Amino acid sequence: MNYWLMKTEPGTFSWNDLVRDKKAVWDGVRNFHARNNLKAMKKGDFAFIYHSMDDKAVIGIAEITREHFPDPKDKDWAAVEIKPIKKLKNPVNLATVKQEKQLANMVLVNNSRLSVQPVRKEEFDLVIGMSEK
Repeated sequence: MNYWLMKTEPGTFSWNDLVRDKKAVWDGVRNFHARNNLKAMKKGDFAFIYHSMDDKAVIGIAEITREHFPDPKDKDWAAVEIKPIKKLKNPVNLATVKQEKQLANMVLVNNSRLSVQPVRKEEFDLVIGMSEK
């Protein structure tokens, strides 16, 4: 199993939208590195849903339910399908992530602009633990 972080602007598509819809096609990614991350996702992988812009926080956990396929809006790019698994007990904001020394090498800390990024299992587990506090 692999772990990921997927960024979204909550004014465009939020965690609550995903919960309401019960599933979503994650499309519109127009960065080659992020696209390659989408292509690496496997059915059953987990991904943090991260609200960018004002919130800048990990909000919940989604599961990859369909591996990459052509983006419906542009066949040269990739998309995946996800479903919500669990909202975190408390959002974990970017400032808190950056303060945690054990997360110093997390992609979110070092390349916060990348919209789809890998997360190591240890980082995933630590962020979940931080949300419980």
